[in-house]
Amino acid sequence: MRFLSALRSLLLLALLPLLAQGEHTSNWAVLVSTSRFWFNYRHLANVLSLYRTVKRLGIPDSQIILMLPDDMACNPRNAFPGTVYSNADRAVDLYGENIEVDYRGYEVTVENFIRLLTDRLDEDVPRSKRLGSDAGSNVLVYMTGHGGDRFLKFQDAEEIGAWDLADAFGQMWEKKRYHELLFMIDTCQANTMYTHFYSPNIIATGSSALDQSSYSHHADNDVGVAVIDRWTYYVLEFLETQVTSPTSKLTLGDLFDSYDESKIHSQPGLRWDLFPGGEHEGRLRTVVDFFGNTQNVEVESNSSTGPGSLKEDLAEIARLVEKWQRREEEYYPFFQNTTTTTEKEHVKQPSPPAKSDPYIVKGASQMTDEDSWTKRLVGLVVLGAGTGLWLAGSVLGKRV
Repeated sequence: MRFLSALRSLLLLALLPLLAQGEHTSNWAVLVSTSRFWFNYRHLANVLSLYRTVKRLGIPDSQIILMLPDDMACNPRNAFPGTVYSNADRAVDLYGENIEVDYRGYEVTVENFIRLLTDRLDEDVPRSKRLGSDAGSNVLVYMTGHGGDRFLKFQDAEEIGAWDLADAFGQMWEKKRYHELLFMIDTCQANTMYTHFYSPNIIATGSSALDQSSYSHHADNDVGVAVIDRWTYYVLEFLETQVTSPTSKLTLGDLFDSYDESKIHSQPGLRWDLFPGGEHEGRLRTVVDFFGNTQNVEVESNSSTGPGSLKEDLAEIARLVEKWQRREEEYYPFFQNTTTTTEKEHVKQPSPPAKSDPYIVKGASQMTDEDSWTKRLVGLVVLGAGTGLWLAGSVLGKRV
């Protein structure tokens, strides 16, 4: 019992640094286009461009929720059937062969969007249509479409208001469905959509201020419509040219500093006050903390011998195991003497098996009390060493 108590204390002490650092353990992305009809081609291209970027940086399809109200690739007006492009040179087909749309057509509604965020879906809804985030997840929410002062239209049929969105994120926080959340929106008067947020650990940014429009960037004459919005275009330009790998050290501060109002033709907005540490801490978050899927750990060199190193931790664990072993050896005679003569007389000695018994295992011998205790001790030592290796490896996890 004393050994188990000591081991339990060691586990707790080793886990305290992990609990204190509060690193996120997974990444999820919710990418939503809210516009229907061919002339809104650019909104679909906006979302598919972000979709391609987060996949490139490591977030798998199983952790991306993609909501598309209209299938522009199969629209009869599309001069390039089965494709969607966000640039006039049509260098990259955003639709491709490996796209996974989770909500399509009339499934893209305000109700389904809020149910997705708050996990209020029916039991028969498949896992691919669920946001499986938890208290350790960083969540990216990107929305684009037509909007106004504190509202965003869904397919010209309904609207989601700023309070609706704020309450959905509030429920997510109460239900431990995110660790940190980055909200991005590209629409007219976009910055008004995050004015009512009240839940902690949220960073928000939008394409345009109150009474400002969000403009398209350029059109493709062959497609016949605008193919991407300005703010999203320049966000993507930064992501595609600067954040070239999942190990990038560029921060959200670098991304937001790249905003150029003379190019975007509107005033992008930022909100930091809900984030612990405010703007200072928020700007230090790396871009891949939300757009990627990397684990921020440092692998320690085997040659490291300083305080807190793997070798030092293993040596300390070995000393503890040796100490417990000596203590057990000291108390062993005491436990052995407590067995009375009467108890010994009642111990039935097993009779040796007959030589003709076909189930005799050669080399097997009777296990005595001493052998049993020795084997237990050896097992505990191995368990302690193995646990120590795992704990030492876990404690070494640090933010890059």
